[in-house]
Amino acid sequence: MGKTEASCDCAAIHEDILEHVRKEIVSDTELTDMSKLFKVFGDGTRIRIMAALNCREMCVCDIAVLLDMTKSAVSHQLKVLRDNNLVKFQKKGKHAYYSLADGHVKEILDVAQEHINE
Repeated sequence: MGKTEASCDCAAIHEDILEHVRKEIVSDTELTDMSKLFKVFGDGTRIRIMAALNCREMCVCDIAVLLDMTKSAVSHQLKVLRDNNLVKFQKKGKHAYYSLADGHVKEILDVAQEHINE
């Protein structure tokens, strides 16, 4: 016996369900923005950087050593993360220290880790 796909083979359209979802679903603009956000999260290097910053703020040099990458490569990924409001930085003397932009980013990372460990 082969696998069967879940399908809806009904003749009736559930107007009440459609009406409810149309009212509740986020806008196309928001869906596009969410897609862009998940694309940024889809890069392994950026996830590793954010995971490190989830532990504590760090400078580019320390992130580069931790991830065994060049400072240039780390800086490039940090710019992508900054441009998407996922990390921020603060200058302290000659160094810029990076941290997660806000609690939402930490929450996304924590929920993702919880989800994969279920």
